[in-house]
Amino acid sequence: MVVKITDENFESVVMNSEKPVLIDFYATWCGPCQMLAPFVAEIASEREDLFVGKVNVDDEIELARAFNIVSIPLLVVMKNGQVVNKILGYHTKEEILKELGL
Repeated sequence: MVVKITDENFESVVMNSEKPVLIDFYATWCGPCQMLAPFVAEIASEREDLFVGKVNVDDEIELARAFNIVSIPLLVVMKNGQVVNKILGYHTKEEILKELGL
């Protein structure tokens, strides 16, 4: 399941997660973001060892600023509240899984 991440729930669902976190920063108008979305959903359903969330950069401007988002799509991998990897742009599901490093 992919969870919608907002300013309000970020602390509880991301920073307090016992699992590694994959965050998909996207916008509804972004073509490559829409192409990436099915892969993110598949990863969420297949990987119970991973918490997967999405941040709409247009709706969650403060979160986008906090992560210095300047280009999307951007996948951010976090462990123990720290960013451990960023995957910029469109990638296949296989490439994403390889880049996760988990």
